[in-house]
Amino acid sequence: MYIKSFVNITSRAWALAILSNLHAGIPGRQAALLSATGASRTAFAQSLDHLIKMGLLERNPGYGHPLRPEFRLTQFGITAAAIASKIQDVSTDEDQDLLRRSWTLPVLTSLHTPSQFNEIKRKLQTITDRALSQSLKSMEVRNWVCRSVDGSARPPRSIYRAVNAGDVISKITAPEISFV
Repeated sequence: MYIKSFVNITSRAWALAILSNLHAGIPGRQAALLSATGASRTAFAQSLDHLIKMGLLERNPGYGHPLRPEFRLTQFGITAAAIASKIQDVSTDEDQDLLRRSWTLPVLTSLHTPSQFNEIKRKLQTITDRALSQSLKSMEVRNWVCRSVDGSARPPRSIYRAVNAGDVISKITAPEISFV
């Protein structure tokens, strides 16, 4: 259930940034959030709608103009926003493009213990081999994931583990807490 939550949240590029900024105290108005995230209007609107559908955000009743509504975090959203904020705190500006990719957080969440490719795939039931391979490679380039080969196994198997910022994010997203 926990990994599924991250799969759902990160299916929209700016959802994590919106949650993090709301947690940081940015007002829940579209203009302020749009400015803080740096997203395009279309991508931002899609991410905002997605968070509302997930039940993490809601319109703040009695506040804002109908064309310029104000949003607030729901109870589940408060927990998700706290996690999003911790993730943003340990990542650099250069890492933001990697964090906006759909499978980065779900893959890191599944790597709270070193795992083989097929073990990761089983945890992320909807991911394709290609998407998993690309995610692992892009995180390996950023030094978030380390690939080692278990030569004692026949045939030899690759073992993936989260390292550096990837390890910190993996621990932040450890599956003890479920918010959706």
